[in-house]
Amino acid sequence: MSSHLDSLTVIRARSRRLAKLIRPDGTIEGYDAAKHFDLFSWPVDELAGVHRLLSRLLHRADCAVVRGAVADPGRVQNVRRLAHTDPKTGDTATLLDVPRCWLALDMEGVDRPADVPSTDLARCAREAIARLPEAFHGVACIAQATASHGIKPGCRVRLWYWLGRPATGRELARWLRHTPADPSVFRAAQPIYTAAPVFASGASDHMPERMVVLSGTKVAPLPPPQSAESSKRAHSRPLPASGDTGAARYAFAALTNAAVRIRQAGVGQRHPTILHEARGLARFVAAGLLTESTIVEVLQGSGQETGKPEEEIDAIIAWAMAHPRAAPLPELDKQ
Repeated sequence: MSSHLDSLTVIRARSRRLAKLIRPDGTIEGYDAAKHFDLFSWPVDELAGVHRLLSRLLHRADCAVVRGAVADPGRVQNVRRLAHTDPKTGDTATLLDVPRCWLALDMEGVDRPADVPSTDLARCAREAIARLPEAFHGVACIAQATASHGIKPGCRVRLWYWLGRPATGRELARWLRHTPADPSVFRAAQPIYTAAPVFASGASDHMPERMVVLSGTKVAPLPPPQSAESSKRAHSRPLPASGDTGAARYAFAALTNAAVRIRQAGVGQRHPTILHEARGLARFVAAGLLTESTIVEVLQGSGQETGKPEEEIDAIIAWAMAHPRAAPLPELDKQ
């Protein structure tokens, strides 16, 4: 089993099409406009689990996924996709920007060599992978053909990976900014489309298969946070190695819950809540279960959502890292 438990958030638009429509003349009609969704959290702990879910969603034209985690399990029916409170309506966030072990990359604008047919999805995927950092070369991945692959020029594929450690969307956007990967899918509320296109009467699928699995090593080894992004601070130890499953799950849950509590803190309670949560999370840094940069990114996002300025949040977290909560972590099952 992988060292990290994660989840994918599935969004469902009732009676709406979250897949493109392809007509007999090859023209492509976009997605239906959808404002409200049902949210579902699907647990995964390795790429095989991602593949099982994607296989189910391939023929669900009303579903897609997002990077963000469900902000409030009691508010998941007929809600908007919001990573921040809407200042006009007052609708509060339904999705949290959290680190993820899974990664979806939308690769478009990759040239397809003349000897590589668009119907050979595996070879097209390898052309796209060649444009990624070396960390992704020779790593197992799931490759999906987008709706426009084989209709528009080039290799247009979506690649799914399992990472060696959880990474935030902002970190990934900085690391992959010089690649053909579309950075919009790194945002918490951005739909990542998973369904095969719908074919109008008289049209047929030009692709013999729309999803393949490429073999390789199990995880993509991300560089440590200090190499992937600049920071004002020295970073702490990396996340745990294989075998620390229970500890990794506990740390990830603690980080997500801390973000929820900060967003839900009332006026007058935001500063002490950020301080309390950051001091508690500082224990995971000392234990090597979370990096300080990951905590900073998640709590910064939650704190700014409440209206706190970045400089103030930064100062609170810096103090908390130097003064972790004294209570020890519970004994954790690491099997």
